[in-house]
Order: sequence, then structure tokens, then C-alpha cells
Amino acid sequence: MKTTKIIYWVTTSIICLFASTAIFMNSEMAIKGTEHLGIPRYLGLEVSIGQLIGLVLLIVPAVPARFKEWAYVGFGIMYLTAINAHISVGDPIGNTAMAGVFFGLLLTSYFSFHKLQAQKA
Repeated sequence: MKTTKIIYWVTTSIICLFASTAIFMNSEMAIKGTEHLGIPRYLGLEVSIGQLIGLVLLIVPAVPARFKEWAYVGFGIMYLTAINAHISVGDPIGNTAMAGVFFGLLLTSYFSFHKLQAQKA
């Protein structure tokens, strides 16, 4: 159980640290990146707000499991959409791979979360 807990907190912390960069969505780099991918400005802002909400839902232990489930769904959709967007515009494999790495971390966090939940019951 201790190993599972460590895996859960490490992967969840990495995801949340990355999601916390959403506060920089007004930076010049973020604006150029969303334009490059063909993402409307308003959608980039909505995604960043969703990331911050998901960050809170995943990191706060008192949040019910059902809300955490929806945060995982939201992050999963976001990472899969990022992979699709990078492939669609012909970006180098490194850009696409980063979204894939974070999706893998998300899956690891998700499965370790459920393993912890099963051990509590």
C-alpha cells in the first residue's frame, strides 16, 4: 500500500504541477501556441480554467472520489485532444510525445488512485 501511495502522489503531483502552469495562459508563448494549433483564444482560456479546477479536485484529499473521476476524465480528454492537435498540424514527434507522457502519468495516477480506494474498503 505504501508503494501505491507513493506512486499515486508522485504522478498526481507532476500532473498538478503541469496543470498549474495554466495561470500563464495569457503569456505570449501560450497565445502563439494555441494559434499554431488552431485553437480559438476563448477555448484556451476555458481549458486553463478547467485545469485549475481539476488540479484542486485531484490534489485535495477531502474531495469525493466521484469528483476526482470527472477530473481524470477532463484531463484525459485534454491530453488526447492535444495529441490529436499536434498530429493534425504536423508538429514534431517531441511535441506530441509530451502530451502522451502526461497521458501515461494520468493513467498511472488514475489506476493507483483506484487501487488505494479498493484497499481502504
